Amino acid sequence: MALLFYHLPFLPFLFLFLHFIASLSSPTQNLNDTLSFSFPLTSLRISPDVKVQTLSSSLVAGASKHGTRRLARPNSGSYNYKTTFKYSMALIVALPIGTPPQTQQMVLDTGSQLSWIQCHKKLAKKPPPTASFDPSLSSSFSVLPCNHPLCKPRIPDFTLPTSCDQNRLCHYSYFYADGTLAEGNLVREKITFSRSQSTPPLILGCATDSSEDKGILGMNLGRFSFASQSKISKFSYCVPTHRTKPGVSPTGSFYLGQNPNSHGFQYINLLAFPQSRTMPNMDPLAYTLPMLGIKMGAKKLAIPMHVFRPDAGGSGQTMIDSGSEFTYLVDEAYNKVRDEVVRLVGPRLKKGYVYGGVADMCFDGNPVQIGRLIGDMVLEFEKGVEIRVPKDRVLADVGGGVHCLGIGRSNMLGIASNIIGNFHQQNLWVEFDLANRRVGFGKADCSRAAV
Repeated sequence: MALLFYHLPFLPFLFLFLHFIASLSSPTQNLNDTLSFSFPLTSLRISPDVKVQTLSSSLVAGASKHGTRRLARPNSGSYNYKTTFKYSMALIVALPIGTPPQTQQMVLDTGSQLSWIQCHKKLAKKPPPTASFDPSLSSSFSVLPCNHPLCKPRIPDFTLPTSCDQNRLCHYSYFYADGTLAEGNLVREKITFSRSQSTPPLILGCATDSSEDKGILGMNLGRFSFASQSKISKFSYCVPTHRTKPGVSPTGSFYLGQNPNSHGFQYINLLAFPQSRTMPNMDPLAYTLPMLGIKMGAKKLAIPMHVFRPDAGGSGQTMIDSGSEFTYLVDEAYNKVRDEVVRLVGPRLKKGYVYGGVADMCFDGNPVQIGRLIGDMVLEFEKGVEIRVPKDRVLADVGGGVHCLGIGRSNMLGIASNIIGNFHQQNLWVEFDLANRRVGFGKADCSRAAV
């Protein structure tokens, strides 16, 4: 998802990252391990003017606030749940929330922690969106008062700005860097999968003032992400290619729990870091991968491996993020990729053009011809695992007849990390095995994976 700007007057204009860490007053309950089922959900396209696709949410603000954090490891086993999403810059899932359930559309975001939904009061002058959540219709809904530990942290490591509103309820307010505002109250609510199965009440944001009509499903390693609170052992998704027939939105799959396709996955272990280390540019709650290098065509680019690994300050971390469309590279890696693109198709580059202020490997010409000249692109990881992007999909259509390589400079976002976005996850199963702290990849035709 997008980087965050905090809605507080004393904070500077920085790319700050939301990490929602505190203590709950009661532990999360376990779900019945024996239940397993599949449930299809509707999915919608993001409107063209929404810009969540150009920014990622994987950035940490302040190492001193994160040095002592522990990453929560969810209990093994919980439930199996299948849904679908439509891919158009952002990945959208629809979840049944409340009792009885109300379907809420949410952006699937492995790069952030706080999950929030749209909650709008029914005002005669300004009717709420039809898909907004109505708390008065749910018997399991409750609000967090100001005296809750999340609003009164005892240690200075809680970076979600909260305050007491006029009703003495826990209020939060923040901006994403793409301009999206999310503001409202922290609440507890269930995800209701069926009459016999639901999560325990989870901490969510209930946005009453938001410039976006979709919520966020935060799925990172933080103990207050949806993945951690619901104690799932794993989740996975399959992103379809977004080249499709006019008027048709491609549909992929999203699984909570076991994925029947996982027998063919290749796994790599997540990188772990000592909790005592102070790393100002590190996101300890992101899914950090052991990336080794990049190939374009048959050529291995001369990028030192250390460029993809966090240094003593956390710079160079390589994370995978479903909430970012593009992939972002630190300058040393980006420049090597660009040098190779210039060598292969330099005369065809669109001069003086920078998409979104971050990507300058863009073209006006025929994307099929240019893709053939560039060749396949491969992201290499440990154990021989790789993400291969075929030449017919190396370019992203950014509108106006312009196509870009789908890679941006991360320093133009104000961060020092490598981020693998969902554009480079197309036609690929990506499984987050939380119990074993690893990520798995499997080739797929994701438009058929939803069947």
